Amino acid sequence: MPTSTCQVTGVALWFLPVTTRVPLKFGTEALTSVTCARVRITVRGSDGRSASGWGETPLSVQWVWPSSLPYTHRHQALQDFCRTLATAWNSFAETGHPMRLGDAFNGSELPRLQAAFNAERSVEGLEPLPHLAALVCNSAFDLALHDAFGRLVERTAFEILQPGILDESLDRFLTPAPGTDVSFEGRPLAECLLPQRRERLEAWHLVGGLDPIDRGELTGSEPDDGHPVLLADWIARDSLRCLKIKLRGNDADWDYQRLVRVGRIGLPLGVTDLTADFNCTVRDPAYVCGILDQLQRDHPDLFAALTYVEQPFPYDLEAHPIPVHEVSRRKPLFLDESAHDWRLVRLGRELGWTGVALKTCKTQTGALLSAAWARAHGLQLMVQDLTNPRLAQIPHCLLAAHLPTLRGVETNAMQFYPAASDLEATVHPGLYRRRDGCVDLSTLTGPGFGYAGAETVRELPAPSAVSGEVSID
Repeated sequence: MPTSTCQVTGVALWFLPVTTRVPLKFGTEALTSVTCARVRITVRGSDGRSASGWGETPLSVQWVWPSSLPYTHRHQALQDFCRTLATAWNSFAETGHPMRLGDAFNGSELPRLQAAFNAERSVEGLEPLPHLAALVCNSAFDLALHDAFGRLVERTAFEILQPGILDESLDRFLTPAPGTDVSFEGRPLAECLLPQRRERLEAWHLVGGLDPIDRGELTGSEPDDGHPVLLADWIARDSLRCLKIKLRGNDADWDYQRLVRVGRIGLPLGVTDLTADFNCTVRDPAYVCGILDQLQRDHPDLFAALTYVEQPFPYDLEAHPIPVHEVSRRKPLFLDESAHDWRLVRLGRELGWTGVALKTCKTQTGALLSAAWARAHGLQLMVQDLTNPRLAQIPHCLLAAHLPTLRGVETNAMQFYPAASDLEATVHPGLYRRRDGCVDLSTLTGPGFGYAGAETVRELPAPSAVSGEVSID
Protein backbone atom coordinates (compact mmCIF):
# COMPACT_ATOMS: atom_id res chain seq x y z
CA MET A 1 0.00 0.00 0.00
CA PRO A 2 1.57 3.32 -1.02
CA THR A 3 1.86 6.20 1.41
CA SER A 4 -1.28 8.33 1.35
CA THR A 5 0.22 11.49 2.83
CA CYS A 6 3.08 13.84 2.07
CA GLN A 7 4.65 17.11 3.17
CA VAL A 8 6.26 19.79 1.03
CA THR A 9 10.00 20.01 1.68
CA GLY A 10 11.29 22.12 -1.20
CA VAL A 11 10.18 24.61 -3.85
CA ALA A 12 11.83 26.13 -6.92
CA LEU A 13 10.31 28.80 -9.19
CA TRP A 14 11.19 29.97 -12.70
CA PHE A 15 9.76 32.68 -14.95
CA LEU A 16 9.79 31.78 -18.65
CA PRO A 17 8.83 34.45 -21.23
CA VAL A 18 6.76 33.72 -24.34
CA THR A 19 5.96 36.06 -27.25
CA THR A 20 2.83 35.64 -29.36
CA ARG A 21 2.90 35.39 -33.16
CA VAL A 22 -0.38 37.35 -33.32
CA PRO A 23 -2.12 39.36 -30.58
CA LEU A 24 -4.92 37.86 -28.47
CA LYS A 25 -7.57 40.27 -27.23
CA PHE A 26 -8.93 40.11 -23.66
CA GLY A 27 -11.62 42.70 -23.02
CA THR A 28 -10.10 46.09 -23.83
CA GLU A 29 -6.50 44.80 -23.88
CA ALA A 30 -4.42 42.66 -26.22
CA LEU A 31 -1.92 40.02 -25.14
CA THR A 32 1.32 40.07 -27.15
CA SER A 33 3.55 38.28 -24.65
CA VAL A 34 3.15 36.27 -21.47
CA THR A 35 5.35 35.00 -18.67
CA CYS A 36 4.91 31.40 -17.55
CA ALA A 37 5.53 30.49 -13.93
CA ARG A 38 7.16 27.06 -13.77
CA VAL A 39 7.40 25.36 -10.37
CA ARG A 40 9.13 22.29 -9.01
CA ILE A 41 7.94 20.99 -5.64
CA THR A 42 9.62 18.27 -3.60
CA VAL A 43 7.55 16.21 -1.17
CA ARG A 44 8.43 13.58 1.44
CA GLY A 45 6.07 10.73 2.19
CA SER A 46 5.28 9.18 5.55
CA ASP A 47 7.72 6.38 4.70
CA GLY A 48 10.61 8.84 4.28
CA ARG A 49 10.86 8.66 0.50
CA SER A 50 10.95 11.87 -1.58
CA ALA A 51 9.87 12.85 -5.09
CA SER A 52 9.60 16.05 -7.11
CA GLY A 53 6.86 17.25 -9.42
CA TRP A 54 6.30 20.06 -11.89
CA GLY A 55 3.62 22.60 -12.66
CA GLU A 56 3.41 25.50 -15.10
CA THR A 57 0.89 28.27 -15.70
CA PRO A 58 0.91 31.35 -17.97
CA LEU A 59 0.50 34.49 -15.85
CA SER A 60 -2.00 35.99 -18.26
CA VAL A 61 -2.09 39.52 -16.86
CA GLN A 62 -4.88 40.89 -19.06
CA TRP A 63 -7.19 37.99 -18.21
CA VAL A 64 -6.57 37.73 -14.46
CA TRP A 65 -6.41 41.47 -13.78
CA PRO A 66 -8.37 43.71 -16.18
CA SER A 67 -7.43 47.25 -15.18
CA SER A 68 -6.23 50.64 -16.36
CA LEU A 69 -3.13 50.09 -14.23
CA PRO A 70 -0.08 49.79 -16.53
CA TYR A 71 0.67 46.26 -17.67
CA THR A 72 4.21 46.35 -16.27
CA HIS A 73 2.93 47.11 -12.76
CA ARG A 74 0.46 44.22 -12.82
CA HIS A 75 3.00 41.86 -14.37
CA GLN A 76 5.54 42.66 -11.66
CA ALA A 77 2.94 42.17 -8.93
CA LEU A 78 2.09 38.68 -10.24
CA GLN A 79 5.75 37.69 -10.22
CA ASP A 80 6.22 39.13 -6.73
CA PHE A 81 3.23 37.17 -5.46
CA CYS A 82 4.61 33.97 -7.01
CA ARG A 83 7.79 34.51 -5.00
CA THR A 84 5.68 34.98 -1.89
CA LEU A 85 3.93 31.69 -2.66
CA ALA A 86 7.23 29.85 -3.12
CA THR A 87 8.27 30.77 0.42
CA ALA A 88 4.81 30.01 1.81
CA TRP A 89 4.55 26.57 0.24
CA ASN A 90 7.96 25.61 1.57
CA SER A 91 6.85 26.70 5.06
CA PHE A 92 3.47 24.97 4.81
CA ALA A 93 3.84 22.39 7.56
CA GLU A 94 0.64 20.40 7.03
CA THR A 95 0.83 16.74 6.07
CA GLY A 96 -1.74 14.99 3.93
CA HIS A 97 -2.99 14.04 0.50
CA PRO A 98 -2.58 16.76 -2.21
CA MET A 99 -6.35 17.30 -2.25
CA ARG A 100 -6.37 18.08 1.46
CA LEU A 101 -3.21 20.17 1.28
CA GLY A 102 -4.38 22.04 -1.80
CA ASP A 103 -7.83 22.69 -0.35
CA ALA A 104 -6.35 23.89 2.96
CA PHE A 105 -3.90 26.20 1.18
CA ASN A 106 -6.59 27.62 -1.13
CA GLY A 107 -9.00 28.07 1.76
CA SER A 108 -6.77 29.64 4.39
CA GLU A 109 -3.20 30.35 3.33
CA LEU A 110 -3.94 31.90 -0.05
CA PRO A 111 -6.47 34.47 1.27
CA ARG A 112 -4.13 35.31 4.14
CA LEU A 113 -1.16 35.81 1.83
CA GLN A 114 -3.23 37.81 -0.64
CA ALA A 115 -4.53 40.06 2.17
CA ALA A 116 -1.01 40.68 3.48
CA PHE A 117 0.31 41.32 -0.02
CA ASN A 118 -2.50 43.80 -0.71
CA ALA A 119 -2.02 45.53 2.64
CA GLU A 120 1.54 46.33 1.60
CA ARG A 121 0.31 47.57 -1.76
CA SER A 122 -2.30 49.73 -0.06
CA VAL A 123 0.37 51.51 1.98
CA GLU A 124 2.02 52.43 -1.32
CA GLY A 125 -1.32 53.48 -2.84
CA LEU A 126 -1.34 50.57 -5.30
CA GLU A 127 -4.33 48.67 -6.69
CA PRO A 128 -4.96 45.34 -4.92
CA LEU A 129 -4.17 42.00 -6.52
CA PRO A 130 -7.49 40.30 -7.51
CA HIS A 131 -8.32 36.86 -6.21
CA LEU A 132 -8.34 35.38 -9.72
CA ALA A 133 -4.75 36.57 -10.14
CA ALA A 134 -3.78 35.01 -6.80
CA LEU A 135 -5.39 31.71 -7.84
CA VAL A 136 -3.56 31.65 -11.17
CA CYS A 137 -0.22 32.32 -9.45
CA ASN A 138 -0.94 29.48 -7.00
CA SER A 139 -2.00 27.01 -9.66
CA ALA A 140 1.55 26.19 -10.76
CA PHE A 141 2.42 25.20 -7.18
CA ASP A 142 -0.76 23.15 -6.76
CA LEU A 143 -0.16 21.32 -10.05
CA ALA A 144 3.42 20.56 -9.03
CA LEU A 145 2.16 19.15 -5.72
CA HIS A 146 -0.24 16.74 -7.47
CA ASP A 147 2.52 15.69 -9.89
CA ALA A 148 5.03 15.15 -7.09
CA PHE A 149 2.65 13.01 -5.04
CA GLY A 150 1.77 10.91 -8.08
CA ARG A 151 5.47 10.26 -8.65
CA LEU A 152 5.93 9.47 -4.96
CA VAL A 153 3.24 6.78 -4.96
CA GLU A 154 3.85 5.75 -8.60
CA ARG A 155 0.31 6.55 -9.72
CA THR A 156 -1.09 9.07 -12.19
CA ALA A 157 -2.41 12.41 -10.93
CA PHE A 158 -5.92 10.99 -11.33
CA GLU A 159 -5.31 7.53 -9.90
CA ILE A 160 -4.29 9.24 -6.64
CA LEU A 161 -7.94 10.30 -6.30
CA GLN A 162 -9.11 6.70 -5.87
CA PRO A 163 -10.19 5.31 -2.48
CA GLY A 164 -7.24 3.67 -0.79
CA ILE A 165 -5.03 6.64 -1.65
CA LEU A 166 -7.54 9.43 -1.05
CA ASP A 167 -9.70 8.07 1.77
CA GLU A 168 -11.49 11.33 2.57
CA SER A 169 -14.93 11.48 0.97
CA LEU A 170 -16.43 14.50 -0.73
CA ASP A 171 -18.27 15.70 2.37
CA ARG A 172 -14.83 16.59 3.75
CA PHE A 173 -14.61 19.24 1.00
CA LEU A 174 -18.09 20.08 -0.32
CA THR A 175 -21.54 21.15 0.88
CA PRO A 176 -24.64 20.47 -1.24
CA ALA A 177 -26.95 23.19 -2.45
CA PRO A 178 -29.85 23.79 -0.04
CA GLY A 179 -33.17 22.22 -0.99
CA THR A 180 -31.63 19.39 -3.01
CA ASP A 181 -31.37 15.69 -2.22
CA VAL A 182 -27.62 15.69 -3.01
CA SER A 183 -25.38 14.20 -0.33
CA PHE A 184 -21.59 13.97 -0.46
CA GLU A 185 -21.28 11.71 2.56
CA GLY A 186 -19.19 8.64 1.77
CA ARG A 187 -18.83 9.57 -1.90
CA PRO A 188 -15.30 9.41 -3.34
CA LEU A 189 -13.92 12.21 -5.50
CA ALA A 190 -13.05 9.64 -8.16
CA GLU A 191 -16.74 9.10 -8.92
CA CYS A 192 -16.85 12.40 -10.82
CA LEU A 193 -14.24 11.08 -13.27
CA LEU A 194 -14.81 8.98 -16.36
CA PRO A 195 -14.13 5.25 -15.83
CA GLN A 196 -11.29 5.53 -18.34
CA ARG A 197 -9.54 8.61 -19.69
CA ARG A 198 -10.00 9.54 -23.31
CA GLU A 199 -6.88 9.37 -25.49
CA ARG A 200 -8.15 11.83 -28.12
CA LEU A 201 -10.13 15.01 -27.57
CA GLU A 202 -11.88 17.23 -30.06
CA ALA A 203 -10.17 20.61 -30.08
CA TRP A 204 -11.95 23.97 -29.89
CA HIS A 205 -10.22 26.67 -31.94
CA LEU A 206 -10.38 30.24 -30.65
CA VAL A 207 -11.47 32.92 -33.12
CA GLY A 208 -10.02 35.97 -31.37
CA GLY A 209 -11.48 39.44 -31.64
CA LEU A 210 -8.40 40.61 -33.57
CA ASP A 211 -8.09 37.53 -35.81
CA PRO A 212 -8.58 38.15 -39.54
CA ILE A 213 -11.29 35.82 -40.76
CA ASP A 214 -11.18 36.67 -44.45
CA ARG A 215 -8.75 38.30 -46.88
CA GLY A 216 -10.44 41.68 -46.60
CA GLU A 217 -9.19 41.93 -43.01
CA LEU A 218 -5.53 41.27 -43.79
CA THR A 219 -3.19 44.21 -43.14
CA GLY A 220 0.09 42.87 -44.52
CA SER A 221 1.61 42.63 -41.03
CA GLU A 222 0.60 39.00 -40.51
CA PRO A 223 3.35 36.46 -39.71
CA ASP A 224 4.78 34.33 -42.49
CA ASP A 225 5.91 31.38 -40.39
CA GLY A 226 4.28 28.40 -42.02
CA HIS A 227 1.17 28.50 -39.82
CA PRO A 228 -2.26 29.60 -41.03
CA VAL A 229 -3.59 33.10 -40.53
CA LEU A 230 -7.09 33.07 -42.02
CA LEU A 231 -9.87 31.09 -40.36
CA ALA A 232 -10.63 28.94 -43.41
CA ASP A 233 -6.97 27.90 -43.62
CA TRP A 234 -6.94 26.89 -39.93
CA ILE A 235 -10.10 24.84 -40.42
CA ALA A 236 -8.65 23.11 -43.47
CA ARG A 237 -5.22 22.40 -41.99
CA ASP A 238 -6.43 21.06 -38.64
CA SER A 239 -9.80 19.65 -39.82
CA LEU A 240 -11.49 21.70 -37.11
CA ARG A 241 -15.09 21.09 -36.11
CA CYS A 242 -15.43 23.36 -33.07
CA LEU A 243 -15.00 27.17 -33.01
CA LYS A 244 -15.08 29.45 -29.98
CA ILE A 245 -15.88 33.03 -31.05
CA LYS A 246 -14.63 35.96 -28.97
CA LEU A 247 -17.14 38.81 -28.95
CA ARG A 248 -17.05 42.35 -27.55
CA GLY A 249 -20.09 42.33 -25.28
CA ASN A 250 -20.65 46.06 -25.75
CA ASP A 251 -21.46 46.30 -29.46
CA ALA A 252 -24.46 44.15 -30.32
CA ASP A 253 -24.29 44.70 -34.07
CA TRP A 254 -20.58 43.80 -34.23
CA ASP A 255 -21.15 40.72 -32.06
CA TYR A 256 -24.07 39.52 -34.15
CA GLN A 257 -22.27 40.06 -37.44
CA ARG A 258 -19.16 38.33 -36.10
CA LEU A 259 -21.18 35.26 -35.15
CA VAL A 260 -22.81 35.14 -38.56
CA ARG A 261 -19.58 35.68 -40.51
CA VAL A 262 -17.66 33.03 -38.59
CA GLY A 263 -20.53 30.57 -38.85
CA ARG A 264 -20.92 31.17 -42.58
CA ILE A 265 -17.22 30.43 -43.09
CA GLY A 266 -17.10 27.45 -40.76
CA LEU A 267 -20.22 25.39 -41.39
CA PRO A 268 -19.61 24.77 -45.14
CA LEU A 269 -16.08 23.59 -44.25
CA GLY A 270 -17.25 20.95 -41.77
CA VAL A 271 -17.54 22.91 -38.53
CA THR A 272 -20.40 21.52 -36.44
CA ASP A 273 -20.17 23.40 -33.12
CA LEU A 274 -19.86 27.07 -32.18
CA THR A 275 -19.68 28.84 -28.86
CA ALA A 276 -19.87 32.55 -28.08
CA ASP A 277 -17.61 34.20 -25.48
CA PHE A 278 -18.89 37.70 -24.62
CA ASN A 279 -15.74 38.75 -22.69
CA CYS A 280 -17.49 39.43 -19.33
CA THR A 281 -18.56 42.92 -20.43
CA VAL A 282 -22.36 42.44 -20.56
CA ARG A 283 -24.47 43.85 -17.71
CA ASP A 284 -27.99 43.10 -18.98
CA PRO A 285 -29.14 39.59 -20.02
CA ALA A 286 -31.37 41.24 -22.62
CA TYR A 287 -28.22 42.03 -24.63
CA VAL A 288 -27.40 38.33 -25.03
CA CYS A 289 -31.02 37.28 -25.45
CA GLY A 290 -31.49 39.81 -28.26
CA ILE A 291 -28.52 38.43 -30.21
CA LEU A 292 -29.61 34.83 -29.68
CA ASP A 293 -33.20 35.56 -30.74
CA GLN A 294 -32.05 37.36 -33.88
CA LEU A 295 -29.72 34.49 -34.73
CA GLN A 296 -32.48 31.93 -34.24
CA ARG A 297 -34.87 33.95 -36.40
CA ASP A 298 -32.53 34.84 -39.26
CA HIS A 299 -29.97 32.00 -39.22
CA PRO A 300 -31.52 28.93 -37.57
CA ASP A 301 -28.70 26.66 -38.73
CA LEU A 302 -26.14 28.83 -36.92
CA PHE A 303 -28.34 28.99 -33.84
CA ALA A 304 -28.57 25.19 -33.84
CA ALA A 305 -24.77 24.94 -34.10
CA LEU A 306 -24.30 27.25 -31.09
CA THR A 307 -23.53 24.67 -28.41
CA TYR A 308 -23.27 27.02 -25.43
CA VAL A 309 -22.65 30.61 -24.34
CA GLU A 310 -19.67 31.49 -22.17
CA GLN A 311 -19.48 34.09 -19.36
CA PRO A 312 -21.14 37.21 -20.77
CA PHE A 313 -21.33 38.89 -17.34
CA PRO A 314 -18.76 40.47 -14.97
CA TYR A 315 -16.08 38.43 -13.18
CA ASP A 316 -17.24 39.11 -9.62
CA LEU A 317 -20.40 37.05 -9.24
CA GLU A 318 -21.00 38.19 -5.66
CA ALA A 319 -20.75 41.88 -6.59
CA HIS A 320 -22.90 41.33 -9.72
CA PRO A 321 -25.48 38.63 -8.83
CA ILE A 322 -27.36 38.94 -12.12
CA PRO A 323 -30.23 36.46 -12.67
CA VAL A 324 -29.49 34.82 -16.02
CA HIS A 325 -32.37 32.35 -16.42
CA GLU A 326 -33.60 34.05 -19.60
CA VAL A 327 -30.25 33.39 -21.30
CA SER A 328 -29.97 29.79 -20.10
CA ARG A 329 -33.50 29.06 -21.34
CA ARG A 330 -32.19 29.73 -24.83
CA LYS A 331 -28.76 28.07 -24.67
CA PRO A 332 -26.57 26.38 -22.02
CA LEU A 333 -24.76 29.13 -20.12
CA PHE A 334 -21.30 28.45 -18.69
CA LEU A 335 -19.43 30.17 -15.89
CA ASP A 336 -15.74 30.78 -16.60
CA GLU A 337 -13.99 33.75 -14.99
CA SER A 338 -16.55 33.81 -12.16
CA ALA A 339 -16.05 30.15 -11.22
CA HIS A 340 -13.14 30.59 -8.81
CA ASP A 341 -14.28 27.62 -6.69
CA TRP A 342 -17.23 25.31 -6.03
CA ARG A 343 -18.91 27.86 -3.74
CA LEU A 344 -19.20 30.33 -6.61
CA VAL A 345 -20.40 27.52 -8.88
CA ARG A 346 -23.15 27.00 -6.28
CA LEU A 347 -24.05 30.69 -6.43
CA GLY A 348 -24.03 30.56 -10.22
CA ARG A 349 -26.48 27.69 -10.19
CA GLU A 350 -28.84 29.74 -8.01
CA LEU A 351 -28.66 32.58 -10.51
CA GLY A 352 -29.49 30.35 -13.46
CA TRP A 353 -26.14 29.26 -14.92
CA THR A 354 -26.27 25.70 -16.28
CA GLY A 355 -22.60 24.81 -16.76
CA VAL A 356 -19.07 25.52 -15.60
CA ALA A 357 -15.91 25.93 -17.66
CA LEU A 358 -13.07 24.45 -15.64
CA LYS A 359 -9.47 25.66 -15.83
CA THR A 360 -6.37 24.11 -14.30
CA CYS A 361 -5.03 27.65 -13.90
CA LYS A 362 -7.39 27.95 -10.92
CA THR A 363 -5.57 24.96 -9.35
CA GLN A 364 -6.00 21.26 -10.00
CA THR A 365 -7.50 20.90 -6.53
CA GLY A 366 -10.10 23.59 -7.14
CA ALA A 367 -10.99 22.36 -10.63
CA LEU A 368 -11.61 18.82 -9.36
CA LEU A 369 -13.81 19.98 -6.49
CA SER A 370 -15.79 22.27 -8.80
CA ALA A 371 -16.24 19.37 -11.22
CA ALA A 372 -17.49 17.08 -8.44
CA TRP A 373 -19.94 19.68 -7.11
CA ALA A 374 -21.19 20.56 -10.59
CA ARG A 375 -21.73 16.96 -11.66
CA ALA A 376 -23.60 16.13 -8.45
CA HIS A 377 -25.98 19.03 -9.14
CA GLY A 378 -26.55 18.34 -12.83
CA LEU A 379 -24.40 21.13 -14.29
CA GLN A 380 -22.57 20.54 -17.56
CA LEU A 381 -18.79 20.74 -17.84
CA MET A 382 -16.23 22.14 -20.24
CA VAL A 383 -12.48 22.58 -19.86
CA GLN A 384 -11.25 25.94 -21.16
CA ASP A 385 -7.79 27.09 -22.16
CA LEU A 386 -5.59 29.89 -20.87
CA THR A 387 -3.55 29.59 -24.08
CA ASN A 388 -1.47 26.94 -22.32
CA PRO A 389 2.00 26.27 -23.78
CA ARG A 390 4.71 23.81 -22.76
CA LEU A 391 4.00 21.86 -19.56
CA ALA A 392 0.80 23.85 -18.90
CA GLN A 393 -0.88 22.07 -21.82
CA ILE A 394 -0.51 18.64 -20.24
CA PRO A 395 -2.61 18.85 -17.02
CA HIS A 396 -5.07 21.05 -18.92
CA CYS A 397 -5.80 18.36 -21.51
CA LEU A 398 -5.67 15.55 -18.96
CA LEU A 399 -8.39 17.22 -16.89
CA ALA A 400 -10.65 17.27 -19.95
CA ALA A 401 -9.72 13.67 -20.78
CA HIS A 402 -10.91 12.48 -17.37
CA LEU A 403 -14.22 14.38 -17.30
CA PRO A 404 -17.43 14.17 -19.37
CA THR A 405 -17.01 17.54 -21.04
CA LEU A 406 -19.79 18.82 -23.26
CA ARG A 407 -17.43 18.36 -26.18
CA GLY A 408 -13.64 18.00 -26.16
CA VAL A 409 -11.34 20.73 -24.90
CA GLU A 410 -10.42 24.26 -25.88
CA THR A 411 -6.76 24.38 -26.89
CA ASN A 412 -5.27 27.37 -28.70
CA ALA A 413 -1.60 27.79 -27.75
CA MET A 414 -0.71 26.39 -31.18
CA GLN A 415 -2.49 29.40 -32.70
CA PHE A 416 -0.87 32.16 -30.69
CA TYR A 417 2.63 30.84 -29.87
CA PRO A 418 3.20 27.47 -31.55
CA ALA A 419 7.01 27.71 -31.44
CA ALA A 420 6.94 28.09 -27.65
CA SER A 421 6.27 24.35 -27.25
CA ASP A 422 8.60 23.01 -29.93
CA LEU A 423 10.80 21.15 -27.43
CA GLU A 424 7.90 19.62 -25.50
CA ALA A 425 6.37 18.58 -28.84
CA THR A 426 9.35 16.30 -29.47
CA VAL A 427 8.06 14.20 -26.56
CA HIS A 428 4.31 14.61 -27.13
CA PRO A 429 3.79 15.52 -30.81
CA GLY A 430 0.05 14.89 -30.77
CA LEU A 431 -0.56 17.28 -27.91
CA TYR A 432 0.82 20.44 -29.50
CA ARG A 433 -0.63 20.07 -32.99
CA ARG A 434 -4.29 19.47 -33.78
CA ARG A 435 -4.87 16.70 -36.31
CA ASP A 436 -8.27 15.57 -37.62
CA GLY A 437 -9.72 18.21 -35.31
CA CYS A 438 -8.25 16.55 -32.21
CA VAL A 439 -5.34 16.48 -29.82
CA ASP A 440 -3.77 13.11 -28.97
CA LEU A 441 -2.86 12.31 -25.36
CA SER A 442 -1.61 8.76 -25.89
CA THR A 443 2.05 9.61 -25.19
CA LEU A 444 1.23 10.88 -21.67
CA THR A 445 2.39 7.91 -19.63
CA GLY A 446 3.84 7.28 -16.23
CA PRO A 447 3.15 8.72 -12.77
CA GLY A 448 1.91 12.19 -11.95
CA PHE A 449 0.85 14.05 -15.09
CA GLY A 450 2.82 11.69 -17.33
CA TYR A 451 5.19 14.37 -18.57
CA ALA A 452 7.49 11.50 -19.59
CA GLY A 453 10.55 13.72 -19.91
CA ALA A 454 8.84 16.85 -21.28
CA GLU A 455 9.75 18.60 -18.03
CA THR A 456 13.48 18.19 -18.73
CA VAL A 457 13.79 18.93 -22.47
CA ARG A 458 14.13 22.67 -21.88
CA GLU A 459 17.27 24.24 -20.43
CA LEU A 460 16.09 26.48 -17.61
CA PRO A 461 17.70 29.66 -16.33
CA ALA A 462 18.64 30.09 -12.69
CA PRO A 463 15.49 29.85 -10.51
CA SER A 464 13.82 33.07 -9.44
CA ALA A 465 13.16 31.58 -6.01
CA VAL A 466 14.38 28.46 -4.19
CA SER A 467 13.24 27.29 -0.75
CA GLY A 468 13.97 24.12 1.18
CA GLU A 469 15.47 20.89 -0.08
CA VAL A 470 17.17 20.33 -3.40
CA SER A 471 14.81 18.63 -5.83
CA ILE A 472 14.82 14.86 -6.38
CA ASP A 473 14.81 14.30 -10.18
